Amino acid sequence: MLHDKTLNRLRQARVVPVVRTHSTAHARTVVGWLRDAGISIFEITMTIPDAPGLIAELSADKSLLIGAGTVPDAPAAEACLAAGARFIVAPWVDPSLGEPCRRAGAALLLGAITPTEVRAALAAGSDVIKIFPANSAGGPAHIKALTSVFPNVAFCPTGGVSPDNMGAYLKAGAAFVGMGGALVDEARVAAGDRQSILVAAGLILA
Repeated sequence: MLHDKTLNRLRQARVVPVVRTHSTAHARTVVGWLRDAGISIFEITMTIPDAPGLIAELSADKSLLIGAGTVPDAPAAEACLAAGARFIVAPWVDPSLGEPCRRAGAALLLGAITPTEVRAALAAGSDVIKIFPANSAGGPAHIKALTSVFPNVAFCPTGGVSPDNMGAYLKAGAAFVGMGGALVDEARVAAGDRQSILVAAGLILA
């Protein structure tokens, strides 16, 4: 099943770059740099101009696994899925996102912080629970506490995750992590600083 293959690939990757830029060109550039470094999974957030168009462009490369992030509603999810997104991410619980994902055989990652929210996300059909913002919610200790209550749930902490602390999150029980600014730094992209992006990528791939 496509759905299971997607989840397995996310787990194996350990890190999903969260691409959130003000410019579509910057997003395209940083994805190219990270792809050259050996990364093949990307979350393209809906805050990027014409995100579905970029998802369609990137999904044409069948070696890449592309998802959509910060998806606000079911119509947006459907547009992203039609463009080729294989997973849908929202930092909140939105039950309307479940049905489009099921129809498309795509994975769903809904956001939560508390045990009550985790249960609501699971009830809404979430395959993985995105813990956001992870850093301000308690970091790896929060993930460890949640996994003690939900030992069979896959958690993806995002927000403040960096090459320096990703190991602690994985050790605490995270299935994989989402990494934004520490990896996809738009200021560095705008400055053409490819090398610093490749160095950060090397740290997470080590």
